[in-house]
Amino acid sequence: MTMSPGFVRFDTRGPVALITIDRPDRRNALSASVIAELGDALDRARYDQTVRAVVLTGTAPAFCAGMDLKEANRDGAMGLTDIERAAVADAQAMADLMMQVHAMPKPVVAAINGDALAGGAGLAMACDLAVAADSARIGYPEVRRGLVAAIVMHDLVRLVGDRRARQLLLTGDPISAAEAERWGLVNRVVPARECLDTAIAWGVTLAEVGPIAVATTKKQLDEASRRPRDLRGSAAVSAAVRVSDEAIEGMTAFLEKRRPNWTIGD
Repeated sequence: MTMSPGFVRFDTRGPVALITIDRPDRRNALSASVIAELGDALDRARYDQTVRAVVLTGTAPAFCAGMDLKEANRDGAMGLTDIERAAVADAQAMADLMMQVHAMPKPVVAAINGDALAGGAGLAMACDLAVAADSARIGYPEVRRGLVAAIVMHDLVRLVGDRRARQLLLTGDPISAAEAERWGLVNRVVPARECLDTAIAWGVTLAEVGPIAVATTKKQLDEASRRPRDLRGSAAVSAAVRVSDEAIEGMTAFLEKRRPNWTIGD
């Protein structure tokens, strides 16, 4: 069974729901429409009694490049109040999407078939398990755009600890799939052609376990690791930074393929 409502595809492979971000021309960037469609697909997987596990992936060549900076930088013609409202709405939508992944009672496997950057990396790290293609990179380049990875920061720190999280978040430099496996960001690295099949096979295996036991175990793991119950506070931080002059310059420079002209205030 297949559902293709725009930028997100919903397929089933037996008991596994396969959710695919299908926007390859924009490297599966997270526009408002993509986030909304992902939320709908996750809800469908959650409440479909025949679905026992979920695989999340993207159409090649990338898993997800993060926030759609072209859409985010559309605000130049708006008044300040509208710019702020748009930033808050976008950040809250992303925070709510991350919470949907966290709260999914069924196991979620990320099939990181290509680069997972910024919000895309955060989305992959929110999943329970992750399989990465050997060609994939994982990174948080927000600071290079004058932005802050506030919403996705919590899962990263939980997975790799403070020191390694600081390396990724403060430099903005990506790491290879092999390094991500050594750090504990992904469970397995496989050849790119095997990534999706490996994730689906894992999903089929996960579908064999007790659904109530899995849902309860996930809740207990969240409590044990002190995963936040709400990301709206982080969304507020993200939105506040996004409307700053520095962020506008960073996003504009990225879209214009030039170095940003950072200025230091008094």
